[in-house]
Amino acid sequence: MELNLSPAQVAENYAQVGAGKAKRSTAHLIVLGVLAGVLIALGGATTNTAVCGVDNAGIAKMICALLFPFGLGMVILMGAELFTGNCLMISSLLDRRCTLAGMLRSWLIVYLANFAGSLLVAAGCAWFGQMNLADGLLGAYTIKVAAAKCALPFQNALVLGVFCNLLVCLGVLMAMAAKDNTGKILSAYLPIAFFVLCGFEHCVANMYYISAGLMAKTVPAYAQQAAAMGVDLSVLTVPNFLLKNLLPVTIGNILGGAVLAWLMWFVHLRGKKAA
Repeated sequence: MELNLSPAQVAENYAQVGAGKAKRSTAHLIVLGVLAGVLIALGGATTNTAVCGVDNAGIAKMICALLFPFGLGMVILMGAELFTGNCLMISSLLDRRCTLAGMLRSWLIVYLANFAGSLLVAAGCAWFGQMNLADGLLGAYTIKVAAAKCALPFQNALVLGVFCNLLVCLGVLMAMAAKDNTGKILSAYLPIAFFVLCGFEHCVANMYYISAGLMAKTVPAYAQQAAAMGVDLSVLTVPNFLLKNLLPVTIGNILGGAVLAWLMWFVHLRGKKAA
C-alpha cells in the first residue's frame, strides 16, 4: 500500500480540485474563506503572544516557526479556503479546467473573506483584553510588529512575498501527497516553518498582524508603551498597510504561487490530454 501520492498524481489532483474551487458557490467560498482567515489569524495571535517577552530575535523567530505552521495545518484539515494556497489554481487554468473569470472570482471572494476573518480575530484580541498580557507588553509588541511590516520598501515586500508563497504552495501540494492526517500536517509543517523563520511575507497573515497593530494603536496604554520602546507610530497607518505592504505582498504571493503552479503543470500535465 502506497503511503503517499507521486508528484504527477498530486498535480493531477490539484488541477481537478482547483477546477472545483472555481465553480464553488459564493456562500461556501465566503464561509470557508472567513474560517481560513480566522485560523491563520489565530496562528498570528499565538506567535505574538509566545514571543512578546523574548528579547533574542533568533529565539523569537524559532518559536514562531515552531508554532505558526499549525495554522495552515488546521486550514488544510478543515478544508478552508485560503487565498495564498488557491494561487495554485493557475495550474487548473493552464490545463483548461477552469476559466480565468472563474479563477479570479474565486480569488476575490476568498481574499475578502480571509480579510474579514482576520479582522474579527484582530478586533477580539486588541479591544477585548487579550493584549493586556504583561501589563500591555503584548499590545505594544503587536504594534511594533505591524509598524515594521509597514516600513518595508515596496520591492522588499514583493520579493519576500514571492518566496513566502512558493513555500506555502509547496506545503499545500506536499500535504496533498499524504494520505493520512498526520502525514498532511508533517508535510505542510516544514515549508511553513521555513517561511516564518526567514521572515518572508504572507498577505493573509499580515491581514491579522497589521490590522491588530492598527487596532492596538487606538488603545492609549499599548500605544504609549510602544512609543517608549522606540516604535515609530507614524508609519503604522491604513494607507501604508494597504499600499506599502498588502499590495506588494499580495502581488508577490500570486507570483510565487504562479511559478510553482506553472512548474507542476509544465512537468506533469502539459500535453497529457493530447497524448
